[in-house]
Amino acid sequence: MGQITLLTGPERRRRWNEEERRQILEEAFSPGACVTQVAQRHDVSTALIYTWRRKLCEHVPDPCLTEAVVVDEDVGHPLEHRPAIVVELVKGGRVSIFAGATPTLVTAVVKALR
Repeated sequence: MGQITLLTGPERRRRWNEEERRQILEEAFSPGACVTQVAQRHDVSTALIYTWRRKLCEHVPDPCLTEAVVVDEDVGHPLEHRPAIVVELVKGGRVSIFAGATPTLVTAVVKALR
């Protein structure tokens, strides 16, 4: 007669629905969030979170582009004291880049916003 070992405990292969995945992704990639901490909180590997993000971006036509709106505001300030570029963030924040900013600084800001 053979011997059978029965392992009990929590199932290690979890299944997440689309809403749960999107919620975890939004939390993991929100400003100031740490992907590792979010992964630990939800008992998910960080690799799986990045895989979900990559697959989600594959379904977006061009994830690097977003809508741009050009606004001509004459607020009475001299040109050098007005921002050349203003990026309004989804959750209400705003990043202003002035014409006097160095190309290195502008590049660093744009990379940080990606």
